[in-house]
Amino acid sequence: MKLPALSMAIVLLAGPAAVFADNLDDAYQKLKDAVAGKDVALVKKLVADVFPLACEAAAAPAPKDDDEKPAWTNRVANAKSIEDYTEYALYATAIQSPAAVLVDLISTLEQQSPKSKYLDEAYGPYLVALSQTGAGSKVTSIAEKGLVNFPENEDLLLVLADSALAKNPDRALALANRLTAALTRHSKPQSISAPDWERKRSAGLGRGYWIAGVIYGAKSQYVNADKSLRAALPLIKGNDSMTGPALFFLGMANYNLGKMTMNKAKIVEAAKFSEQSAAIAGAYTDQARHNALVMKAEADKMR
Repeated sequence: MKLPALSMAIVLLAGPAAVFADNLDDAYQKLKDAVAGKDVALVKKLVADVFPLACEAAAAPAPKDDDEKPAWTNRVANAKSIEDYTEYALYATAIQSPAAVLVDLISTLEQQSPKSKYLDEAYGPYLVALSQTGAGSKVTSIAEKGLVNFPENEDLLLVLADSALAKNPDRALALANRLTAALTRHSKPQSISAPDWERKRSAGLGRGYWIAGVIYGAKSQYVNADKSLRAALPLIKGNDSMTGPALFFLGMANYNLGKMTMNKAKIVEAAKFSEQSAAIAGAYTDQARHNALVMKAEADKMR
């Protein structure tokens, strides 16, 4: 009696997987229906069932018989298409869902397919949703992991550059430069409108140029500081917490460049930047006011 009971148990355990393996297209259709119906729980369940079966089918070895190869090629291509759709299903359902659901589904996608192309667009809303659900402490570590697979993702680069700014300026500088380079190259994603993309792009470029500029300024790399901060200024207009330091370091950069080249116009411009910085309340206000006086006096001595 023990052997039949054991055989029955194996059949019962293997049954659902066998059904899905034999009816992958049917399971695929059910998943598409669940996505269309925005049934979050069913989408997650079906993805968990379908994905491993699709992967197994996609990895099936080629038959030895040449007559069987066309059918095998079609089956593998179909399985890979279904595999890709499971990733899309998680992404598409997530971005239409509340923050907690979004976090759950994108986390599932990360674990299932850490190199999925859909993660590249999902990381922005995912990181925001983590903060909204009280999981902000996880943002940096998740961004670090994501950057391994998506080294040009602007959302990950921005978060990590900001995080490194106070603790590791050299890394923040490298990340900020990668951020501005990536945003300069990137075209608008299909999932975002042109105005929204331009706002996101401008904000990212402004932050990236600003981070690089203030670090270059602190390092006395005046040419780079001047270039980065001039690029940042029009993009950070109205943000006094960024504009004050930007103007301060622009003043310092142009003053020193002016002294090196005996260029009175640069020193006059440096004094102007310093006066503008002094007009903004913040950590640099008093020093900027003092610098402006010194710079004006220096310029007055020059012909």
